[in-house]
Amino acid sequence: MKPNPIIKTVSLPDGREISVETGVLAKQASGAVVVRMGKTMLLATVVGAKEPREGMNFFPLSVDYQEKFASAGRIPGGFLKREGRLSDHEILVSRIIDRAVRPLFPDNYHNETQIMISLISADSDVLPDALAGFAASAAIAVSDLPMLEPMSEVRVIKLGEEYIINPTPAQIEEASLECIVAATYDNIMMVEGESQEVTEEDLLEAIQVAHETIKLQCTLQREMAEAVGSTQKREHLQPEGDAELEKMLHDNYYQAIYDSVKAGTSRSKSERGEAISSIKQSYIDTLPENPQEGEEVDMKLVSTYFKAMYKSAARNFVLEEGTRLDGRKTNEVRPIWSEIDYLPSAHGSAVFTRGETQSLTTVTLGTKLDEQMIDGAMNSGYNRFILHYNFPAFSTGEARPNRGPGRREVGHGNLAMRALKNMLPSYEENPYTVRVVSDILESNGSSSMATVCAGSLALMDAGVNLKAPVSGIAMGMISDSETGKFAILSDILGDEDHLGDMDFKLTGTANGITAYQMDIKIDGLSYEILHKALLQAKEGRLHILNEMSKTTTEARVEVKDHAPRIHQIIIPRELIGAVIGPGGKVVQEIQRETGATITIEEVDNAGRVSIFATDKDVLNNAKSIVEEIVTPPEEGKVYEGKVKKITDFGAFVEFMKGKEGLLHISEITWERLPSMEGVLEEGEEVQVKLMEVDQRSGKFRLSRKVLLPKPEGYQERPPRDRNNDRGGSRNGSRDSRGGGRDSRPPRRNN
Repeated sequence: MKPNPIIKTVSLPDGREISVETGVLAKQASGAVVVRMGKTMLLATVVGAKEPREGMNFFPLSVDYQEKFASAGRIPGGFLKREGRLSDHEILVSRIIDRAVRPLFPDNYHNETQIMISLISADSDVLPDALAGFAASAAIAVSDLPMLEPMSEVRVIKLGEEYIINPTPAQIEEASLECIVAATYDNIMMVEGESQEVTEEDLLEAIQVAHETIKLQCTLQREMAEAVGSTQKREHLQPEGDAELEKMLHDNYYQAIYDSVKAGTSRSKSERGEAISSIKQSYIDTLPENPQEGEEVDMKLVSTYFKAMYKSAARNFVLEEGTRLDGRKTNEVRPIWSEIDYLPSAHGSAVFTRGETQSLTTVTLGTKLDEQMIDGAMNSGYNRFILHYNFPAFSTGEARPNRGPGRREVGHGNLAMRALKNMLPSYEENPYTVRVVSDILESNGSSSMATVCAGSLALMDAGVNLKAPVSGIAMGMISDSETGKFAILSDILGDEDHLGDMDFKLTGTANGITAYQMDIKIDGLSYEILHKALLQAKEGRLHILNEMSKTTTEARVEVKDHAPRIHQIIIPRELIGAVIGPGGKVVQEIQRETGATITIEEVDNAGRVSIFATDKDVLNNAKSIVEEIVTPPEEGKVYEGKVKKITDFGAFVEFMKGKEGLLHISEITWERLPSMEGVLEEGEEVQVKLMEVDQRSGKFRLSRKVLLPKPEGYQERPPRDRNNDRGGSRNGSRDSRGGGRDSRPPRRNN
């Protein structure tokens, strides 16, 4: 018998409803819900271990979002025909949920926890990723896991002057701003999205509109928790501590750490770290080598307390002195240098260095055949702009195995991609497949923003005419709730990222914002402070753009000599088959003959032929051949032809690519030829004139003799009456010397 579910609903501003159901599916999980909007249904489950593993000193949370192909009535591609590893899109959705949910668990909760969200029914007009965070939080709300308060996520767009919550894909295509906002009832947690050069005020208004809907969804989750009786959360083990040890270390070493932070403003990242380590070591050196029973010191606690003291000292130093860990002012950007065309063999390249963060970025231009194929449950098709971000261990002076890109690399690369993609020229202006690769060679804060800057420069170096150069900056904040003091930090260091209360990455042109990613780690951040942070980010973004302009401000007029050039020809739709040929014979022969790459696609009831080649001569050769195929033959025009086939009554000559005509035996010379033997050879080049195009059959009549001087004494014979003459070729050619039927070779239809 089907159990009785508990169902709650909430309405969006436009009247559409979202329902949340629990008590039917996955009842052995700690918490499970089904979230539905339209035909889209998500199953979210959460399972938490009852106790932490021994020695666990962090929160082992895993979040996996997966779109089942069956939900959209599709079978996966590939050999296995089943869902495999998460796609980049699924990883990105998982990261958004993780970043919003993780801070809502108690700091001392270290039990292993797994959240799984599955798309089990799809609706093409209802995007599931905007509901996934809501579903994950609702599953936790109906469980006994100790999340401090519920959160939710919505997508918001700006369409014209209107803000729309959880829009359709068609509406997103026309939007000037699109982002996902995650928040609790009281506080914004996370924002991520892209836009078409919008203002800071537009972004702030979008966040506020989204938050109003999120409040309703958080209220629903509280009601669900009460309905299922899960308001009483499980108790969890408190981490062991030693208050006496903590006080002793603070009394004896905090000031030394604070003084070291203050003195470290002229030091590098590694030197600052070594200075703090030496203070910790000075304490360790005071410990007896062989402690007596009861005198042992827990070194894990010592490390924890020293980290806490460093965090407190660094934060207090910034708030009290108004100076950063590296000596900068709060709104000051680190020194920048950049260079383009750094790699001679790449199609485009740039080095961008800001402080101790450096990106070496390359651009490769490819053909339509290089497009990335996308095969997902909700999305399928091709992607012509690809950006990959690599973060090797040596960039931070570490040695660790290279396991390939992780979720962090996927997320940072996606942010940089979204920052640049809306500034790419149209396909008609730039019909290349473009791959950008950023290799981070040094890292101390905001390597994703260095990728945006280096990517912008490298694209211009490759000849990609961006609508406007793009730069990026990472913002941070340190605040004290007791005193009300706060400091907004431009171009944050790695340490400031870890120590601060906000990590806000923002990219844009001189005209406006193109992409953003924000994580807020404290409660009570006001919109006034957020607005101030946005304006300070704009100031920094424009400064970085100015520094980049010293390297270049516009794209190359032409691509580099070793990069593929492209020429496009728009042809009538009915001629597409002529260029392709039967089974692709014609286009393959052109590619084999010239070395060019040719793609053909149908657009707007016409054909678009794209020819790619690294050599100009190769490009021009392929271009002329294609133009020959699609150019209609002109009666009376002289052509250079090639003999393709010899028969008793003449030769078939290819006078244009893919077009053959009959050169009758009587049209070869002014003299009468008794036979074709020894007159022409297959493959021989011969100059011919197109005499006639038969409009009914499409056959062509050629002549060679009209291009030759007439012999002396040659007599033109009067024309015959074709109605009474059963002789003559089908296309109108005649024997030059006249005579009866017996004086001519046998006739054939051709």
